[in-house]
Amino acid sequence: MKPYQVACFGEILWDILPDKKLPGGAPMNVAYHLQKLGVPVAMISSTGDDADGDDLRQVMQQLQLDTTFIQRDPAHETGKVYARLAATNEMQYEIVQPVAWDFIQPSAGLQEIAKTPGYLVFGSLASRNEVSRETLLSLLNGDRTLVLDINLRPPHFTQELVELLLQQCQILKINEAELKLIGDWYQFPADMEERVLAFSQKYDIPTIIVTLGDKGAALLEDNVFYQHPGYRVTVADTIGSGDAFLAGFLYNRIINTPPAITLAYACALGALVASYHGGCPAYNPDEIIALIQQVK
Repeated sequence: MKPYQVACFGEILWDILPDKKLPGGAPMNVAYHLQKLGVPVAMISSTGDDADGDDLRQVMQQLQLDTTFIQRDPAHETGKVYARLAATNEMQYEIVQPVAWDFIQPSAGLQEIAKTPGYLVFGSLASRNEVSRETLLSLLNGDRTLVLDINLRPPHFTQELVELLLQQCQILKINEAELKLIGDWYQFPADMEERVLAFSQKYDIPTIIVTLGDKGAALLEDNVFYQHPGYRVTVADTIGSGDAFLAGFLYNRIINTPPAITLAYACALGALVASYHGGCPAYNPDEIIALIQQVK
């Protein structure tokens, strides 16, 4: 089997906007950016046996994403998210269910991936259905470092599910709102640094990344706290910028970059993607370095 350094498990779908549809899903966005950075990555998901599924596979191939582990489900449609602009000018999302990626099936090939060293990236959304959740859980006892991009999407999670996933991971990526929500369940301290330490101690998670929007990001690595203010860009949209951030972080972990530099690079890639439209834009990785060097 091809040596995949990273495997991304979960949703691939179409974002249906008022005027167009775009390929999406956090795990696929992460996989795309890792591939752009030269990291061999496997995407584990499922599409329907329908035109939307065929189109999504074609897009993945155009993006040079490996489709070996994209299953085809004749019983369920390809994933969709309907995005609408609310009266408040905020985007509202309807995540269709059930869809094909709710029914990812176990296989010998997936078990082989789980047994090989590297990273396995997963989130809470693809665990909303028991079938995909059980397949995911069967992959978590292998040799990979487990990366939870928690990505809470109401009403598609429960406290019980979140706790189950937190107990599995060695690396957690979480945003400010999610940190507050889950921390409030346990009356963790309000101070961000203290709250992150409490997370680390409760769930035995050595590496926790907190994305802070336009304020950059923070990182707890082996009880040492790092923070980066982020990079200023003209924002086109923020679709997939957090996924790009995670890809930049993992890429630097793979090449053994020190934590502070890893955090800066991840912030730069997240900012760069926010300056483009969509979660999988065309860009040159040299632009990441150029953005970092602009502020020196």
